[in-house]
Amino acid sequence: MTTHRTDDVAAWGPPPTAPPGPVRAPSPPPAAVASAPAAACADRPRDPRWARPAFLGLLLATALLYLYDLSASGWANSFYSAAVQAGSKSWKAFFFGSLDAANAITVDKPPASLWPMELSVRLFGLNSWAILVPEVLMGVATVAVVYAAVRRRSGPVAGLIAGAVLALTPVAALMFRFNNPDAMLALLMATACYLIVRALEDGRTTWLVWAGVAIGLAFLAKTLQAFLILPPLALVYAVCAPVRLRKRFAQLAAATLALVVSGGWWVAIVELWPASSRPYIGGSQNNSFLELTFGYNGLGRISGDETGSVGGGGGPGGTGGGMWGATGWNRMFNSEVGGQISWLLPTALILLVAALWATRRAGRTSVTRGAFLVWGGSLLITAAVFSYMAGIFHQYYTVALAPYLAAVTGMGAALLWERRKETWAALALAASAVAAAVWGYVLLQRTPDHLPWLKWLVLVGGLTGALGLIFAGRVPRRLALAAAAVSALAALAGPTAYTLSTVASAHTGSIPTAGPAGASMMGGRGGPGGGTRGGFPGGALPGRQGQQGGQGGQGQGNGFPGGGMPGQNQSQNQNQGGNQSQGQNQMPGAPNGEGFPGGRAGGGAGGLLNGANVSAEAEKLLETDASKYTWVAASIGSQNAASYQLSTGDPVMAIGGFNGTDPSPTLDQFKKYVEEGRIHYFIAGGMGGMGGGNGTSSQITSWVESTFKKVTAGSATFYDLTRKADG
Repeated sequence: MTTHRTDDVAAWGPPPTAPPGPVRAPSPPPAAVASAPAAACADRPRDPRWARPAFLGLLLATALLYLYDLSASGWANSFYSAAVQAGSKSWKAFFFGSLDAANAITVDKPPASLWPMELSVRLFGLNSWAILVPEVLMGVATVAVVYAAVRRRSGPVAGLIAGAVLALTPVAALMFRFNNPDAMLALLMATACYLIVRALEDGRTTWLVWAGVAIGLAFLAKTLQAFLILPPLALVYAVCAPVRLRKRFAQLAAATLALVVSGGWWVAIVELWPASSRPYIGGSQNNSFLELTFGYNGLGRISGDETGSVGGGGGPGGTGGGMWGATGWNRMFNSEVGGQISWLLPTALILLVAALWATRRAGRTSVTRGAFLVWGGSLLITAAVFSYMAGIFHQYYTVALAPYLAAVTGMGAALLWERRKETWAALALAASAVAAAVWGYVLLQRTPDHLPWLKWLVLVGGLTGALGLIFAGRVPRRLALAAAAVSALAALAGPTAYTLSTVASAHTGSIPTAGPAGASMMGGRGGPGGGTRGGFPGGALPGRQGQQGGQGGQGQGNGFPGGGMPGQNQSQNQNQGGNQSQGQNQMPGAPNGEGFPGGRAGGGAGGLLNGANVSAEAEKLLETDASKYTWVAASIGSQNAASYQLSTGDPVMAIGGFNGTDPSPTLDQFKKYVEEGRIHYFIAGGMGGMGGGNGTSSQITSWVESTFKKVTAGSATFYDLTRKADG
C-alpha cells in the first residue's frame, strides 16, 4: 500500500544535497503532463506495517464511541423520526419524504437523508437503534474518507491525526448520533473534496464527475448548503489541474452535468408530478420544491427573509443579536458556537497560512498546494457564510466544517513537521500549538464547573509542548516527538472532554447542542444540573425570559407572550436532551420504556422545537377505530403531530408543516377531509396561531373549537371530528 506523494519537491523543500530553491526542469511534452502525477504516485514509499491496523483501530474506536448508549436519545428529532416511520410503511412517503404515511405533507428538506434510516427500519423495525445506527455509520465513513484523503497526501500519521480530530470534534459526535440531514451532508462534502484532489493528481475526468455526483446527492440531503463549496472546488481545479485549459473547462462542464442529473432527477419528478396526487411540499408557501429551495431553505437563510419562518437573525452583515444569534466574523468563536466546533479552528487557520507559504514556489499543478486550497477553501467559505447568514442558524450546522478543519490540521501539521529544521516552520508549528492551548483554555473556562482542572492541564501542557516544538529541528528526534505528542494531547483534551460529555447524554428536539450543560448559550441542552433554554439566545423564545431548571435539566421558558406558543395554553417546552424522564409513551429500543428522554411537554401539547408527551390514555383514545380513518388525528405543527404518530404508529396530519405556517391544508380542504370521515380527532394546542390571526392554522383551530365536541385523555385535550359540539 502506498502513501503520500513526493512529487511536489518545491512544496516539501529540496533534498539536503540540492541547492536552495526549486530546480527548474525543461517543460515536459503535453502528452506527459497528465501522466506525470500517476508516475510519481507509483514511486511513493509504502506505508509502515502499523498503518493499516492503526487505521482500522481508529475506525473501530470511532464506531464504539458513537454507538455508546445510542438509544438514550430515543427518537432524537421526532420530526425526522416520524418521517422515517412513514417512509418505512409507504413507498410513496419514502420517495417524497412525507411526514405521515397518508402523505399529507413532506418534511421541509429533500428526502435523501431519510432513505438510509427508512431502509434500516424496514429491515430491523422501528426503534432508536434502527434510526440512529445509519448516522453512526456515516460518521465512521466520514472519518475514513478524511483519513484516506490526508494519508494520500501527507502519510498515515497525518491521516490518523486528521481522523482523530474529526472523530473527537464535539459537534461531530453529536450529529453522527442524531437523525438530522447533516450527517449525510458532511459525508458527501468530504467525499467531494477527496475526489477533487484525486482529479488534481492525474487530471482524469472520472474523478471530477464523481465529485459532481457527490455534491448532487448532497443537494438532495440539504439543498443549497451543498453548493457552498462549489466556488473553491471549481476554481482550484480550473487553475491547478494537470491538463490543458480547454480540457479543464470541458471536464468542469461534465462535472456540472453530473451534479445536475444526480441532484435534479428527483426535483424534476416532484415538480412535474400533479400536485393533487402528491403530498404538499413542507416549508413552501406555494407547494413548490423550487420555492422551498431558493426561499426558506436557500437564499432566505442568508438574507433572513424567510417566508413561513418564526424569525430572522442578526441582520445582513451586522453583528446585532437576533432570534438565531449574533452575526459577524467571530460567530464561530462566540459562546453560542465556539464549544461546538472552534477548538482547533485557530490552529487550522495558522497551519493553512503556513502551508500556502511553504508551497508558494511550487508549480501550478502542485497537488500538495491544491489539496490545501480544496480543503482550506471549503473551510473558509463555509465558515464565512455561517458567520454572516442572517436567517435561521443552528449551532449543529457547524458539523459541515469538521471534515475540512480536520484535513487541514492533519496535512498542515505533517508539512511543518517535515520542515521543522527551518526556523519559520518550527515557529509556525509552535504557534499552532499555542493557539490550541490558549483557545482550549478559553473554551473550557466557559464551563467552569465541568472538569475545572482540565483547562490548566491544557494550557500548561500546550505551552510546554509548544516550547519544545520551537527547537524541534535542533534536538534529538525523540525529544521532538515528545514535544509534538504533548502538544497534540493538550490540543485534543478539551474537545475530547466535550465529546465524552456529548455521547454520555441524551439529545432530543430540533436544536441539539454538544458538550456539557452551559456549553452553548443558544439552544442549550439539559444535563445533570443543567437546563434547556428553549433553543434561542438568552435561553428563551422571543417575548419571554428563559428560566434554567436546577434539577433534571428542564427549562420553563416557552418564549411567547403569556408563556406559551400561540394557541398553546398549558404546555411547556420539552427539554432538549437532558436527563431521561419517565415519559408514558413507551418507545421500542429506548431504556425503561422511556420514549423521549429529557423531559416532556405537559398537557399533551408540543411546541416549535420539541414533541409532546403522549399519555397512555391519549394513545388508547387515538388507537380506537384507527383503521377506519386516513389520519387518526390532526395537529398544528409537525413536532406535535410527530409525537402522536410515533406513539400510535398511525398517520397524524401536521397542519401547517413544521412551523404551523404552511397553507396546507386550507380550511376548505380540511372541512372536506372531515366531511369524508378521514380524520378522527383534532389535537388542541401545538403550534396553533403561528400563521397569524388570519393564517390557515388559526382558521382551522377556530372552526374546530366552535364546531366539535371537546374530549380529554389524560391531560391532553382533543376535539372529536365525528361529533358536533351540541351533539
